[in-house]
Amino acid sequence: MKQAVMTEPGRIQFKDVDKPSISDDEVLMQTKRIGVCGSDIHVYHGMHPYTGYPIVQGHEIGGVVAAVGKNVTGLNVGDKITFMPQVVCGECYPCRHGMYHICESLKVMGFQTNGAAQEYFVLPAWNVIRLPDTMSLDQAAMIEPIAVTVHALARGGGAENKRVLILGAGAIGNLTAQVAKASGASAVMITDVSPYKLEKARECGIAFTVNTAQEDLEQAIAQHFGPDKADLILECVGVEPTITEAVNVARKGSTIVIVGVFGKKPQVDLGLVQDRELSLVGTLMYQKEDYERAIELVASGKMHLDEMITQRFAFDDYLKAYEAIEESNGNYLKVMIELD
Repeated sequence: MKQAVMTEPGRIQFKDVDKPSISDDEVLMQTKRIGVCGSDIHVYHGMHPYTGYPIVQGHEIGGVVAAVGKNVTGLNVGDKITFMPQVVCGECYPCRHGMYHICESLKVMGFQTNGAAQEYFVLPAWNVIRLPDTMSLDQAAMIEPIAVTVHALARGGGAENKRVLILGAGAIGNLTAQVAKASGASAVMITDVSPYKLEKARECGIAFTVNTAQEDLEQAIAQHFGPDKADLILECVGVEPTITEAVNVARKGSTIVIVGVFGKKPQVDLGLVQDRELSLVGTLMYQKEDYERAIELVASGKMHLDEMITQRFAFDDYLKAYEAIEESNGNYLKVMIELD
């Protein structure tokens, strides 16, 4: 079978390897779709702080069951699936207290251990998430990033009946806005400096969009949210200017959730955080219930996912996907790799 190995930043080598076998407690998945994540792009550039080379990427996945171990229940050959890419110890304090997603020795498939960028991939049964038969393979590959946003909103106390501000209209920001709207937010606003991404957000049902390179954000908040401003702010970029902006426009006593992955350490005005009694909340990954909620949202028809897939590439053209992202000048949302 084919396996795509990133041997060093900017280079992918295809290898012919044996089709793997499984143990009694494992599942063999046939990979069908791979979504390219912002963190994958960091690996491509050699800027991911926790990834070494060589590495097989692939953690946003849509696939089907190819075989199941004899101890595995609830899964059958041909079922559509995705998976949680966490490798956890089960013994540390977080694991023992139901927080396995922040395990002390957490490894993530596609980053610290190999992922599913290969024709077949072996998974422990507990990582596998069965999907409805009606779900498309594209949708299947989007469940993981949707789960990221479900968990992030939960970390901020939920979106229901709240005015929610999302900074950054990339794929995660767009999905965060969609999930907030679908979860009963009273109003949702999204910002970016890219007209393309803001137009995509509008295509996905987010009415309030602000280009912060052209508009004053505080004025836009006053116009759309009123004097009480935002109840919940989510930073979905991972750069100093947007976390600074989040702190500056936050209402006293409100919550800011840090969703974006920071490649460089930002300076944050903690004096202002203290003075306004702001809550800065981190969010990392997800748990099974976040996947279940993501599946529920997609099945309900409340998510606009097709509009987000901006480019497709065959598995053999994996490297071309990264090259196209580089050449797009930021005019993309979700790039999908196809294996069928």
